[in-house]
Amino acid sequence: MTPSSARPAAPAPLVIDSSVVEGPPAEGALLLRMSGTLDADGAQAWSHALRGHLERADRAGLRPVLDMAHVQLGGAAVLRTLSETARARTGRPELIIVRARPGVREAVHLARLNGVRLYATLEEALRELGRTATGTEEPPAWRSQLTDPLRPSYDDLYQEVRALRARVRTAPVIGMAQGALMARYGLPDPGSAFRALREASQRFNVPLRVLASAVVVARPPDGEVWFPGRRCLPAPQPRILARGGRDPRYRRQMIDAVLREALAIGRAPAGYVRWVDPAVNALTLEAHHGCAETFLDHLERAGADTDTAARTENRPVSVPDVATEPLLRDDFRRALLTSGIRAVHSVPVPSPAGPCAGVITVHWPEARHRPVAGEAFALLAADTSAWLSWYHRSVLLDALEHLHSALTGGEPAARQSGHT
Repeated sequence: MTPSSARPAAPAPLVIDSSVVEGPPAEGALLLRMSGTLDADGAQAWSHALRGHLERADRAGLRPVLDMAHVQLGGAAVLRTLSETARARTGRPELIIVRARPGVREAVHLARLNGVRLYATLEEALRELGRTATGTEEPPAWRSQLTDPLRPSYDDLYQEVRALRARVRTAPVIGMAQGALMARYGLPDPGSAFRALREASQRFNVPLRVLASAVVVARPPDGEVWFPGRRCLPAPQPRILARGGRDPRYRRQMIDAVLREALAIGRAPAGYVRWVDPAVNALTLEAHHGCAETFLDHLERAGADTDTAARTENRPVSVPDVATEPLLRDDFRRALLTSGIRAVHSVPVPSPAGPCAGVITVHWPEARHRPVAGEAFALLAADTSAWLSWYHRSVLLDALEHLHSALTGGEPAARQSGHT
């Protein structure tokens, strides 16, 4: 198997772990923690496993509580399974569901399933069960759609859809990395490769998708050391990003700092940062502030004209009035205007290797707004470029070197960046 022919790893099957809740406020509840992916193919197996747990709870006189915080996907498969299970339990204690994801909550809410009750947290569900056990009047199973605090907002649903799309985009890259590791190190299955990736990701605090992308694009190792002769590189001395005592080894901290500085320089209420993922040669959203969920959804589906121009032309791109700019696509213009954005400024982040490494974009709600701090934006882009280059050549390569050593059974390589 080669990286180009590797398939994405199969979704993790849904697993149910059970434990009895002992002591007040809801002594005698059976907590069913669920994790994994539920889709149409796995719904029948999940239904069978769930009914087995529920039957044991009924025999023991326990109240079933379903913790669905870590159940991925859902939609029709979840709704159909819950509906069938609830109908089969007519005359028995209700199904209590806690911490369900927005899509699951919305489906259950709109279907108004009899015998199913939703709670935001496990603690809230246990308090209500405790009140029921002591004879306190039960609250109604369903409240008004307008006042129900458990019903997800449109922003909740947009966030979940964006998260699902992100997983769909990331899965092929992770699958290619798994295939490469299996071929290079003779690993028995994709799960072994994924566990190795995850361990290195957690040890070096590098996002899994970033590490997987690096595995795909880096030249294969040829010897005990993946990158022989690599020297310890000093951290860059930024001019703008140096404020606040930020640690350049921590990617999230630095990306958030880049966005905060951009908003401060432009005196802008909203903006975002996107880096180029080298495995797919496309911009990936890394951080955002003040952006409407509808706009972020469009950004990740269809991109942004200003980002594309800044990246391909390697120059700042300003749009002082979104409504009248003729070069914008109609769908992008609509996404901006409906989100209250009237002016945009996008700044490319240069890369020492040549191509643009990413884009920093800020927005304003007023038309005719032109950034007056062009030099400061240029300094921020230069600082960001220097840090990103150092991070890739230090922390990220340290993680790859550790991954190689772990899979070859050798001693972990020295951490060139001083990462702890």
